[in-house]
Amino acid sequence: MAVIRVNGKNISEVLDLTVDQAIRFFIREERLGQALWQLQQVGLGYLRLGQPATTLSGGEAQRIKIARELANAGKKTGRKLYIMDEPTTGLHLDDIRKLAEVMDRLMEQGHTILLIEHNLDVIKLADWVIDLGPEGGAEGGRLVAMGRPEEIVGVKESYTGQWLAPLLRQQRRQRNEKLAAETLRRRASL
Repeated sequence: MAVIRVNGKNISEVLDLTVDQAIRFFIREERLGQALWQLQQVGLGYLRLGQPATTLSGGEAQRIKIARELANAGKKTGRKLYIMDEPTTGLHLDDIRKLAEVMDRLMEQGHTILLIEHNLDVIKLADWVIDLGPEGGAEGGRLVAMGRPEEIVGVKESYTGQWLAPLLRQQRRQRNEKLAAETLRRRASL
């Protein structure tokens, strides 16, 4: 029986490659490289090519769909509404940043994104927050607050606002420090 090889690897070895490894392995395969690059951009570079779909988390499955949409974005026209449930679950902070950049690209193309999310680093980036609660289960599901993240922190009943407030203060402080440093550099160069 003949063993079929691709660049010296058999099919089992190819399926064992991660997305990150496969990008380098298939460097001359432009179409495949583009699809793999999209997976990497949504934080899925660690997935193995042969990983069964049934072993993916819900967040991973959603991010695969996002990658597919990004790959097809140049081919299709029209605006879409993307609804995602906890897409950041299990992601490292760097991968969350990548995913946020991907979502920004989708919005720049005119699409709308609705997230069900508990990650405060993502919530603070939102244009509009709808805070449901105040608790989970039977004690939840009621509108507690809605508005920009800066407005949510002013709603005393909002647990989200209470947890978001220190993050927004830190973000504001960092932005002010950066502006002050830039101003000092400009003055020093005059």
